[in-house]
Amino acid sequence: MEYVSTRGGTRAVDFEGALFSGYAPDGGLFMPQRIPSLDRDTLRRWSSLSYPELVKELCSLFVPAKLVPRNALSELIDKAFSRFRHKNVVHLSRLKDGLNILELWHGVTYAFKDLSLSCTGQFLQYFLEKKQKHVNILVGTSGDTGSSAIESVRGQKNVDIFVLLPKGLCTQIQELQMTTVLEDNVHVFAAHGNSDEIDEPIKELFADVDFAGKYHLMSLNSVNWSRIMVQIAHHFYAYFQCAPSLDTTPLPMVEIVVPTGGGGNITAGCIAQKMGLPIRLVTVVNSNDIIHRTVQHGDFSLAGSVKATLASAMDIQEPYNVERILWLLSGSDSQMIKTLMEQFNISKRLKLPEDLHRKLSETLGSCSASDQDIVGAMRRCWEENQYLLCPHSAVAAHYHYSQPHSIPQCCLAPASAAKFQDALLRAGLVPQIPPEITALTAMETRSTPLEQGQDWAQVLRGRIEAVAQQW
Repeated sequence: MEYVSTRGGTRAVDFEGALFSGYAPDGGLFMPQRIPSLDRDTLRRWSSLSYPELVKELCSLFVPAKLVPRNALSELIDKAFSRFRHKNVVHLSRLKDGLNILELWHGVTYAFKDLSLSCTGQFLQYFLEKKQKHVNILVGTSGDTGSSAIESVRGQKNVDIFVLLPKGLCTQIQELQMTTVLEDNVHVFAAHGNSDEIDEPIKELFADVDFAGKYHLMSLNSVNWSRIMVQIAHHFYAYFQCAPSLDTTPLPMVEIVVPTGGGGNITAGCIAQKMGLPIRLVTVVNSNDIIHRTVQHGDFSLAGSVKATLASAMDIQEPYNVERILWLLSGSDSQMIKTLMEQFNISKRLKLPEDLHRKLSETLGSCSASDQDIVGAMRRCWEENQYLLCPHSAVAAHYHYSQPHSIPQCCLAPASAAKFQDALLRAGLVPQIPPEITALTAMETRSTPLEQGQDWAQVLRGRIEAVAQQW
C-alpha cells in the first residue's frame, strides 16, 4: 500500500512517509494509491466486531504488516483507547423519532478527535522509538483538534508540539484544555485571528521545504492521512449498529449524517462508501456553508468572512479535505485536481466541472443550519429525550428533524455538550459539567499571544529553532 499526492507532483510514499508528512511537497494531500474493496462476506463477518476491533481490521488494510506487524498494530490501538471513559470506546444512543446518536466523544478531551489522534500518537511513537528521531508537530485548531493532539503526545521526549488557537473563538473549556497543559514539549499560541488565518503561517512553514525538512515538521490536523484512516471506522460501526439485517440482498442502506468542518470525517465516509459499505452520506454544516454550496451548486468559493456560530469548531471557510473527495470522485485525476486547486488558491473561487459536480451530488447530500436551527434541535432533543446535544451534533439533529427519512439513519456526535455551556444556556438548557472540566478553571495556564500585524510564521520559526537548540 503506497500513498500518492492528490496533485500528482510527488513520488509515492509508504504509510510511515504519509504519517510524518503534513501537506505533500506539491501542496496536495496524501491518499492511498488504491482503495481496498470489501465483499459481502467480509462485511457480515465484521458486523459483530467491537469498535476497537474494527479500527484494527481497517488499519491493517492500509498499514502493511512488514511496516507494523499485526500484533504490534493491535497493541498500539489497544493502548490508544485505554484512556477512554466508555467501555465500548464509542456508544450509540437510540432516541425518540428514530434519532440515533453515535457518541464519538468519550476520550480525554470529550471530542471525537481523541479517537484518531490517540491512535496517530501511538503510531508516531512506534516509528520514532525505532529510529531515535525527533519531530516538531504544527497544529492549527478551530477548537478540539489542538487539545486532542496535545493529549496524544504530551510529555513525550521525542516530540514537540506547536498549537495555534484562535483567541476568543474557541469556548473557554476548549481553550483551557490547551493552555493548562504545562509539559515542556507543549507550545500553545493564542492568535488574534480566525481558523483560516491561523492556517496560513502553518502552510507557509510547510511550503518552506528546506525548513520543514531540517526541523522535521509534521501535521496532526486532518491533513494527516492517519487520522482519516482511523475515522473510516466510525462509518462502519455506525452502519453495523443501525442496519436492520445483513441477510438481505442487496444489503440495506443506512444514512450517516456527518457534522463537517475541515471535512475529515466526511472524507472517511466517502472512502468507506468506495470500499463497499452501503451508506448514504449527508454532510451538514453551519452558516459557513461552502461545502453545502459545493454539493448543491458546484460552487466551491469563499463567501465573505468566516461567520462566528454556536458550532464554533465548524467555523471554517476552506475545508481542505474537499480536495481528497474530489480526487476520489475524479478517478484519481491528479492533473485535474492540481489545476482546480491552484485556481482556487489564487482566486478563492471555483466552479466545479459539470461531471465532477454531478458525481459529488450523487455521493453526498447536504444541509446547512443557522444558530436558530441549532438551538431548536438542542431544545427538541432535550424535551423529547432529556438528552443534551453539543451544537455540532445539533446540526446533524436539525437535518434529522427537518428531513423525512425512509431508511435507518445515524448522526455522528463529535463532542460532548459539556464543552459548550454558552450554547446550552442560549438554548435555555442546564449544562451538566463533569468534575474534570470544572477543575480546569482553577489551573495555571500558559500560552504565547500572536497579535495582528505580527509575522506569525516568523514567530513560529523562532520558537522551533529555539527548541531545536535544546536537542
